[in-house]
Parts: sequence; C-alpha cells; structure tokens
Amino acid sequence: MSRRCELSGVGPVVGNNVSHANNKTKRRFLPNLCDVSLASETLGQTYKLRIAAKTLRSVDHVGGLDNYLLKARDAGLSARAAKIKRALKKKQAEAAA
Repeated sequence: MSRRCELSGVGPVVGNNVSHANNKTKRRFLPNLCDVSLASETLGQTYKLRIAAKTLRSVDHVGGLDNYLLKARDAGLSARAAKIKRALKKKQAEAAA
C-alpha cells in the first residue's frame, strides 16, 4: 500500500536531518494518512478512503466529499476517487435532465 493520499495525491517528501554540528543526513517526511469513511450525499453511499489529515480538513471546509471531488483535478485523484467522481457527474447529469 503506497503512502499517498487518495484525494489530494500528497506523498512522501525528502529532506535532511540537520544536527547541531550541521551534519546533514537524508530523511523522509511522510504524510499523516488516516483511514476514514466519507459519505456521498448525491450517491447515497459511504466510501472508505485513505487520505491525509490535511485533506480531511479541506473536505470539511469545502462542504463534503461531493463538493471536494467536483472541484478537484483528475491528475491528483486515485483510480477509486476518479471512479467516484465520474459516478457523481453521471448522477448530476441524470438529475439535470
């Protein structure tokens, strides 16, 4: 299982540990991933996703999973999240017609 957020695409970042003597050694900064269940109001289902805590705050701020996915770029989404987004767009198109 990769250490990558399914909604925002946030992954590990490389940096340095810097000692008091200014010695530098490589290290990785890992995202704070959480296993959460998010509800889609349009589709009437809940989805289990592995997302970063920062992304969870963004989902709450925007107003839920549906609004977040509709505003998100496809490049950052995982295959599962892109599939949910396609289903949302299809459901909205059916409701509009």
